[in-house]
Amino acid sequence: MADLDGNLDARSYGLDRPQESHGFPVKGAGQLDFGMRHRLARIFGGDGRTVMLAFDHGYFQGPTSGLERVDLSIVPLAPYADALMATRGIIRSVIPATCDNALVLRASGGPSVLKELSDERVAMDMTDAVRIDAAAVAVQVFIGGEHETQSIANMTSLVDAGYGVGIPVLGVTAVGRDMVRDARYLGLATRMIAELGAQLVKTYHCEEFEKVTAACPVPVIMAGGKKLPILDALTMARRAVDEGAAGVDMGRNIFQRRAPEAMVQVVRALVHDGLSAADGLAMYRDLSGGQDD
Repeated sequence: MADLDGNLDARSYGLDRPQESHGFPVKGAGQLDFGMRHRLARIFGGDGRTVMLAFDHGYFQGPTSGLERVDLSIVPLAPYADALMATRGIIRSVIPATCDNALVLRASGGPSVLKELSDERVAMDMTDAVRIDAAAVAVQVFIGGEHETQSIANMTSLVDAGYGVGIPVLGVTAVGRDMVRDARYLGLATRMIAELGAQLVKTYHCEEFEKVTAACPVPVIMAGGKKLPILDALTMARRAVDEGAAGVDMGRNIFQRRAPEAMVQVVRALVHDGLSAADGLAMYRDLSGGQDD
């Protein structure tokens, strides 16, 4: 027991100022439980923005170009990303436990590229996300697809499980071949995902993207999609952030470059430091020794 005679009287009450009620920079998350907000803060940081590096492509299409050896292509890029989006198999087998990135864990799957991709199921239990120390789990949602209702049920079951352990859910809009990537469709998809409980949404950029982000009550992260010319990719990302995106989730536009380490640094500067697309192209050429792919 402590020696009470040696204790000093408490005196630092700060009576001249009230206790600070810390604001929270992530859209729509102010009323969530502490654990969920703490995980979201690992993804978005103090400025409410994120650079997410996606390399979960192998869960349905196998060894993707640039991801044949994740240990060689992705691990060196991790220090420049805020969050890593991957499968539990890759995280356990390849990603060093010393990486301090927020981990966004792919939680849906089933069919390969040889089958109907929308026929997904929940592919892992939420308790495994806890064991891995995931900051969020990600699930595909196929609005307008053949298996739309099943994909929504996948998401809502993960949302319920996530509330039980304090892990947020990232709803990913999966646009099928017959869906037009316009503001009307993406606005529908992102709003449905948010209304049904996901705490953050990933979707594609489109014209009038500001309407999509404005109508979505949770953070919208722009999906990079297929590899584009560097200036086109940077312009798309710059526009998305200016139009309300809380960051970008890029994969092929980073790891399929000739100089992926240069590209991820440019994307980071664009999202967090306000770098323009034109200056980003110049920065890429400087860091890559003149590459322009």
